[in-house]
Amino acid sequence: MVTKRITRKKAVKEETTTIEEKNLRNYELVFVIRPDMTEENLDAAIEKTSKIITNKGGTVTGMDRWGKRKLAYPIKHFMEGYYILGKFKCLPAASREIEANLQITEEIIRFLVIKVD
Repeated sequence: MVTKRITRKKAVKEETTTIEEKNLRNYELVFVIRPDMTEENLDAAIEKTSKIITNKGGTVTGMDRWGKRKLAYPIKHFMEGYYILGKFKCLPAASREIEANLQITEEIIRFLVIKVD
């Protein structure tokens, strides 16, 4: 009888986990970091962005560096920037909070968050 209680508790935990996972949505984040950053500061800026996502309850599934590229037009007086593609999962409400935090991050000069189907 004790083993039945344990398995029932496990089943309840699995059900709540799957309900939360069903509400998670996949997102892609493309952001441009200032070109005057050193390699160490660039790594720190990417890590800072990952922490913003994880602090809001999201999980980062990947960060892909595209490298330094020329911008189509000047952004904050910069003609180049480091492009990064990030993929993550989070709740829809958390994505708005993540965007608000990215807006005030000094290292990021432009970003775009897209919901992936």
